[in-house]
Amino acid sequence: MTLAPAPHVTLLDGFCLHLPDAADGRRLDDLPRGVQRLVAHICLTGRPPRSAIAGHLWPDVPEEHAHGSLRSTLWRLQKTVPGLVEASAGCLALADGVRVDVRELDDWARRVRDPRSCLTEVEVPEAGLLGELLPGWYDDWVLLERERLRQLRMHALEQVAQRFAGAGRYGDAVQAAYAVVRAEPLRESAHRTLVSVHRAEGNVSEALRAYAQFRALLADELGVAPTGQMERLVEGLGVPAARRGDVAATPR
Repeated sequence: MTLAPAPHVTLLDGFCLHLPDAADGRRLDDLPRGVQRLVAHICLTGRPPRSAIAGHLWPDVPEEHAHGSLRSTLWRLQKTVPGLVEASAGCLALADGVRVDVRELDDWARRVRDPRSCLTEVEVPEAGLLGELLPGWYDDWVLLERERLRQLRMHALEQVAQRFAGAGRYGDAVQAAYAVVRAEPLRESAHRTLVSVHRAEGNVSEALRAYAQFRALLADELGVAPTGQMERLVEGLGVPAARRGDVAATPR
């Protein structure tokens, strides 16, 4: 017997609940805001106690009022999407099989960090290239998780770029490195990764171009020069140290 596809909650680039069925897929991105916040909080915290959820989602009201709001919101959720969330032992959790893009991003980053993972296990998933967590949401619990995921994604993309380069997959390595550069233009470790990939492939001119563009960007935006780590990457590439400032002035 073929199992029906599981619901899929996406939080990157905005909240959406995908409900596939035998006929077609339903996409719910217009759930009441309170219901969205409840589902998102459970997705990000795993199996939180009811008291913790009530305190995080309604921090500015009395405890009894917060618990009443939680009961009301949970009732609305169960009426709209029955079975998505399960309650047991005073805790709430997603039903078995429900997919969450943030959890998939975490799993991918964990595989990237594991040297035992093969390259097929660290292919960059869609979640690895999407935008920030729940844009426009400013709850404290969202802001903390947003920053954690930002750092997780950037480090994982840099690491996977290095692994691809080591395996001779230079095109994939460049794309992973550029994904970080686009997201964080002033992040030097991303630019160092890009320069390293070009060097590994033997593309001296590309390495120098990437170095020069980053040096010019730093000068324009922050008025500083690249660190010694970056400078050492271009040593021996035909650019004397005294003239690196000239290279940085190359038109972008």
